[in-house]
Amino acid sequence: MLERGYIHQCTDYAGLDRAMSATVSSDCGPVSAYLGFDATAASLHVGSLLQIMILRALQKSGHKPVVLLGGGTSKVGDPSGKDESRQLLSAEQIGANAASLGRVFEKFLRFGDGPTDAVLVDNSSWLGELNYLDFLRDYGRHFTVNRLLTFDSVKARLGREQPLSFLEFNYILLQSYDYLQLWRTHGVTLQIGGSDQWGNIVSGIELGRKVEQAALFGLTAPLITSAAGGKMGKTEGGAVWLNAEQLSAYDYWQFWRNTADADVDRFLKLFTELPLGEVAAMSHWEGAQLNAAKVVLADAATTMLHGQECLAGIHSTVEALFAAKSGPGGADLASLPVVRMEAEAASKMRAAGQGLPVVELLVLTDMVSSNAEARRLIRGGGARVNDVKVSDERAVVSALDFCLDVSGSSADEQHLKLSSGKKKHKVVVLAA
Repeated sequence: MLERGYIHQCTDYAGLDRAMSATVSSDCGPVSAYLGFDATAASLHVGSLLQIMILRALQKSGHKPVVLLGGGTSKVGDPSGKDESRQLLSAEQIGANAASLGRVFEKFLRFGDGPTDAVLVDNSSWLGELNYLDFLRDYGRHFTVNRLLTFDSVKARLGREQPLSFLEFNYILLQSYDYLQLWRTHGVTLQIGGSDQWGNIVSGIELGRKVEQAALFGLTAPLITSAAGGKMGKTEGGAVWLNAEQLSAYDYWQFWRNTADADVDRFLKLFTELPLGEVAAMSHWEGAQLNAAKVVLADAATTMLHGQECLAGIHSTVEALFAAKSGPGGADLASLPVVRMEAEAASKMRAAGQGLPVVELLVLTDMVSSNAEARRLIRGGGARVNDVKVSDERAVVSALDFCLDVSGSSADEQHLKLSSGKKKHKVVVLAA
């Protein structure tokens, strides 16, 4: 994992190495490692993927993953790395988000009842039962405000205009208690997190030592940024989500295929399981070979999340779109992300003598964020409808433009292909 670049910090490299080595060289059980995420959204994005890859690597090496969903801590909000307080969600929304997040982990980990099978737990099951006075007396006394004020996550917020609420200040205590509880109930001795979680992880280790004399470890993944300095998981089109409902397999594949040249070697190490020897062999590729390496990256990363069966459709679509070997329609459109026309917009478009301005269609389908951006796209020659360039900012689409056939679609639906530049395409569906 060090050679691949997975690890940023570890509380005790030698001690953790001994614990993991003992697992494979004796009758000691596997090391149980936990990774936690609050249920603040319905999906994680690729900015969290490296931490999941660490948990996956540990399981493949004979250790036991524990996935913690923060149904309880989501009601508080982690201040780490945040400029302002998180929006408080209802219990129903947190529950729905937690259920959705759980499905993501099933793509990367093997769950079951075996000694190295992953388990999924929710901290609401114990945090919801806490008596606040008892908690302060039994555990709060082990934390000092002086110590908490030294944490980067706290200092960063104190130095900004947005105040740090006492609600958020409690978060470190609750996450520390999570680690203690997981040690008690699941024998967890390793916590994994992003680099911004270092202070929280160390606090949990200290609490376990003070209360139970437990020997615990912490490991953080580095913050991954692109060669251009952008934060991993964010693009001009928004977050690169791991849930197919929020980002299609095609768009996910395209994200990796569009990796900057300078990032290809590093991302192959971090986000695929290709042997390092194969990655090293590709590290010197240039030109067309480098583009081939990007396809290898995209195929491997997409297969891990969405399964290998989606690749044939994606490749067919890409071949039609970029190699110009066939026209639009049929199976060539089957893998593109689909947007369904809202009833109001559809009604407007069908109105006699009207139609829907292409500018509005680009915004409605989230191809652009504003009418002004849509007009700039048209002026620059980047907007296309059914592969025909739109040159007039006042251009409209009508029901007649929804003329494409898409394999597997309903007979009472009509389709239009909308493009922004050479790499961003969507199928717009108009119900009959």
